[in-house]
Formats: sequence, C-alpha cells, structure tokens
Amino acid sequence: MASGTKGNGKENSTPRCIICGRSEEDGALLIGRSSGCICAECVENIHNYIQENQPAKDRGKLVSGVRDEFRELTPQKIHKYLDQYVIGQDEAKKFLSVAVYNHYKRILNQDSSDSSLELEKSNVLMVGPTGTGKTLLARSIAKMLHLPFAIVDATVLTEAGYVGEDVESILTRLLQDADYDVAKAEMGIVFIDEIDKIARKSDNPSITRDVSGEGVQQAMLKILEGNIVNVPPQGGRKHPEQKMIAVNTNNILFICGGAFEGIDKKIAQRLNTKVVGYGVQEKAKGVDRKNLLRYIAPQDLRSYGLIPELIGRLPVVTFLNPLGRDALMDILTQPKNALMKQYRQMFKLDGIDLKVDAEVLDLIVDTAIKYDLGARGLRSICEAIMVDAMYEAPSSDRKSFRVTLPYAKEKLGSFTGGLLIQN
Repeated sequence: MASGTKGNGKENSTPRCIICGRSEEDGALLIGRSSGCICAECVENIHNYIQENQPAKDRGKLVSGVRDEFRELTPQKIHKYLDQYVIGQDEAKKFLSVAVYNHYKRILNQDSSDSSLELEKSNVLMVGPTGTGKTLLARSIAKMLHLPFAIVDATVLTEAGYVGEDVESILTRLLQDADYDVAKAEMGIVFIDEIDKIARKSDNPSITRDVSGEGVQQAMLKILEGNIVNVPPQGGRKHPEQKMIAVNTNNILFICGGAFEGIDKKIAQRLNTKVVGYGVQEKAKGVDRKNLLRYIAPQDLRSYGLIPELIGRLPVVTFLNPLGRDALMDILTQPKNALMKQYRQMFKLDGIDLKVDAEVLDLIVDTAIKYDLGARGLRSICEAIMVDAMYEAPSSDRKSFRVTLPYAKEKLGSFTGGLLIQN
C-alpha cells in the first residue's frame, strides 16, 4: 500500500496546504509556491489565534511603556500643561487632571500584589455654556497623551437599526486612533461631546420611539460601565459582513461634555431662587445667580432628561464658568495657540507684518460679549475683520498691515447688521 501511494506521481505533484493538506480540488485557496503552500482558511485561523492570545503579552509591554512615560506625571503637572492652552476654568482643570491621573494610576497598578482590591474608574461629566472650553480641554489632553484618544459627537448617535451611527461607533474611533491595536485602545480615553443632546425629549408617553434620546442613553450604559463590547472595525451598517473586534471598556476613561441649555432654570427651582425677575429679593443668600451651574447636582441632570443609570456611570460632575471680559481678552492674546498669534503667523508666511491696535482687541471682545458668542465666537469676529486683508495682501507688495479701529468697525458692519458703523 505504501509503495502504491508513493508511486502515484499525480498525487505527489498536486499542491497542498502544508497544515491541513487540502488542495485546490478540495476548494482551498492556496497561497505560496507549490513546494510550500498554505490555504487561506489556515491563514485566517492562525491570525485569529494570534489575536486571541497576543493581547495579554502586548498589554504587559504597553503597561511597562506607560509606566516609564507617566512616572513623573502628577495632577498639578497636567493642570499646568492645560494652562498653556485653556484660559481660566481652574475647577474643571482640577477635576480633569485628577481623573486622567487616577486613570493611568489604575492601569499601572492592576498587576500589583494586592489583587483583592479593585480600583474603579471615575468617568467625568463637564457642564458649561457653549464656547467655554469643554472641547478645547479634551483636545489639549489629547496633545499631551501618547495613548489613544478619541473625540466623538453624541448628536449623530441613534438606537441600533435606525438612521445614524450605533453607539459602538464610539469605540470604532478609538480603535482607529490606536491603529486597531486592541490592547492599546483598551487603555485610551474617549471624549463624548454634546452629551446633553441625547437627553430624554419628554416625560409624556408617546407612540413614537425616542431613538436619538433615551434609547441612546440605554445603549451607552454597557460601554460606560465596563464590558466586553463587539465593535465593527469599519462602522456597523456599511459593512455588515465584517468580523467584530472584542474590546474591553473596563479601562477606558470616558469624559462627557455638554452645554445643557436651560438647566440653570432647573437649578434655580431647586435652590428656591429665580433666574430673572423685577425687584424680586433673592431667597437663598450667598447664591451666585450669575453662575448657577456651580451648584449643579445629579437631580438637576435627571430633571433635564438624563436617565438615573447614565448619571450613576458619570460620578464626577464638574462645571465650566461663563467667560468674562478679561478671560476673553486673554484667550485672544495669551495661550500658545491664541487667535492673534495665529493671524500674525498666517500673514508672516506671506512676508507681511501684522499689527492690531489695542482698541481693535477691545472691540472684538465687546462684540463677543454683546452677542453672547463665547470664546468660539472670537474666531468668527476676527474672520469678518481680516478676510479682505487676507484676500488682498498676498497679491500686493506691502510688507506690513495695520488693523485700526475705523477699519475694524467698517468690516464688522455686515457681521453686526450695520450697528457698529453708526457707533
């Protein structure tokens, strides 16, 4: 029998997989030369085996690298770094610095000898008016860290099966930032912006589903708390045939931010005071009526439309102060990436020295305050003033350009409906 099999030249010459022995006649897709082929199915099995067994070893290397990188990291150093990019908001910086520090302290000490005590993560919720620096704080943290960091927008999220993005797409962004390294992504930070937009629309029962409100909140619970979530690497609905990637969210820190427009009225109700009124005496002494957000509590978030289960998974709640005139002026001129520094650099690239009069800076800040635009509105006002100069100056031979108060008022006329031309 052995000699008969050996003498079969056709049998020996047929290319076969060196692992399973299948040939193309058996339906296998072979890769490589005839003397050493491997079928596509065996390649996939090997790949899956590596994916399942490698993360533990990779995580050890990552933790070692993180330990070296953040050995000298302290909350005060994180706060000092944020000061370079964000003006004011010391309370929010303090909460955020402690949260990030504790997050990495958890990761670095998970393999310690005292395994009986498990340190739980503390997800953060930042509440503040638009333009006060919530997203900028998150982006500044992203610059500082060398681990995956994803910023996602909650407004596009819907319940599974409806038009929009599934909640799992939050982790898809984190995987993309980690180059699909699961072990690395599981140590990252996610900032969810506009979290207030998924608040429950109404307490009244309705025949229609709240697919972008309470339904999204329910779907987010398992991700925020810490579970193994199957994540579509290329998005959920465009590629339904793709294989899912299992991601453990237990070590992922979630930071949420939202403006929560109108929540100050609910805080005022709870404090037995009023937001507006004519000659009404303040019942609660010592209450800062201009900044009621500093008194925000979980019950205010619940009355706004967040479900109790979601509030419980965001135990650290901090607030951002409304920006005053001095803060807006500092934002315009002081940080590393201050607007005026950016415009000077843009003109400098064309060989033009830009000078802006101090009165113009006052006008920009006063306009932002008058129209309640916040820090984000400073850019719109500056663009309205600078756009004609940026259009004409590169084609001219001038080496300098000065922005005066009459010039700025003229350019801002259309932006403010002609009000500044008369003043």
